[in-house]
Amino acid sequence: MTQAGDFGATGDGQTDDTEALQHAIDEGVGELVLPRGDYRITRPLTVNLAQCGRTSIRGESGTCRILMQAAGPAFLLKGTHTTTADPNSFRPEEWTHERMPQVRDLEIVGQHPEADGIRIEGVVQPTITGVLLRQLRHGIHITGRARNILISSCHIYHNTGVGIFLDAVNLHQTIISDSHISYCRLGGIRIEKSEIRNIQITGNDIEYNNNGGHKVPDADGVPTAEIWMDASEGSIREGTICSNTIQATYSPNGANIRIIGQRDAVNAKAGMLTIAGNLIGSQWINIHLSSVQGIAISGNSIYSGHHRNLLMEDCSQVTVGDNSFGHNADYGVERELCTGVTLLRCRDSVFSGNVLQDCQTGRHQFPGAPELQREALLELQECSNVIVSHCQILDSAPYGVRIKDSVDLILSTSVIADRRSPPLQKSAIFWTGETGTSMIHACRFSGFQEQMVVAPVVPVLCLPASIPEQQ
Repeated sequence: MTQAGDFGATGDGQTDDTEALQHAIDEGVGELVLPRGDYRITRPLTVNLAQCGRTSIRGESGTCRILMQAAGPAFLLKGTHTTTADPNSFRPEEWTHERMPQVRDLEIVGQHPEADGIRIEGVVQPTITGVLLRQLRHGIHITGRARNILISSCHIYHNTGVGIFLDAVNLHQTIISDSHISYCRLGGIRIEKSEIRNIQITGNDIEYNNNGGHKVPDADGVPTAEIWMDASEGSIREGTICSNTIQATYSPNGANIRIIGQRDAVNAKAGMLTIAGNLIGSQWINIHLSSVQGIAISGNSIYSGHHRNLLMEDCSQVTVGDNSFGHNADYGVERELCTGVTLLRCRDSVFSGNVLQDCQTGRHQFPGAPELQREALLELQECSNVIVSHCQILDSAPYGVRIKDSVDLILSTSVIADRRSPPLQKSAIFWTGETGTSMIHACRFSGFQEQMVVAPVVPVLCLPASIPEQQ
């Protein structure tokens, strides 16, 4: 263990400590400890693992602060890994010099518009724990080739870019856990132009990552998301988003979770992901899936999506089960609402065991947002081979379920009801256009003004044995 002061670093907030700290890193001291103080640096500190060997940079119990007064990362962790995570692919020098560099127990504050916190390039097993990253551009920026990344117990707060940015990276086995990621203008966790396998995002509080905390007009047109996975270039597979609180404030075209694949590709490039056990709320769209394949959404509480709680476009093999789509009753109906679910051009999917309950219906105006006009809590358009079962679709208007030009659907064992007096729901189901060999079976409908089901001639239409009396 070597103290930063052994190489002349003062930590007085006035002296430029860049040379002293870089000297200590280059000497390969192993663990470099920074006692309490403010360490001013004016260029990135590079940890070149192939040269300096196994390295850990540690602040004393979070009392150390790095003041980054230049463009680029305060710490650049640089390795030479170019293969896979297979143990047989590692070169001996990667184990002797480069494995598991650590940055922990310190704060990095940006004092330059393009200052970043930590950048990771070509590193095996980098471990970032107990770090506070604020007033930066990107908190943690990962690029190039990397393996086995651990980010835990961090505070990534009020940055102008992205909290954790996976940017043109080839990355396997990543865990982001137990961290607070909020008020980062361009997103909490963002993936672009990357090849990703095995990413776990769990136990985090990811909130308000949009323009709201930065006094930037929403008219800049930059959409954001707390978690943004964009595989329009590259691919993203094998991962979980579990046990997080993922909340926001409204921003134009914003989402709490947005996952984007490749619509016209034979392989959708985004999929084999699970979204489970999260609290997700308060954005234009809560979950937005575009051109994904093989995703499970289960056991979430999803609320106050001002446009839609769940929007799926051009998706296949998606299961949506046992979720609560609702609103936060603490804040009143003028601010919080359940706007339901839309499936557009989706196929081979299941929507089962979900509860959708509206607190405002039909036309709605949210302060600062476009006026909303929706037809139903559940909408399916140009879909095929989709099963909807065991759902509660409550207090919608003008319809409970709206289906258009969709074929080979099954709607079964569900309740579609308007319990208001008088009911605002015209019909439980309004179906137009193509139907294929579709089925409506063993459902309970109540509280409709005009007609229980409005539909073209469906080849197989099995209505309930007894229909509740019209209220």
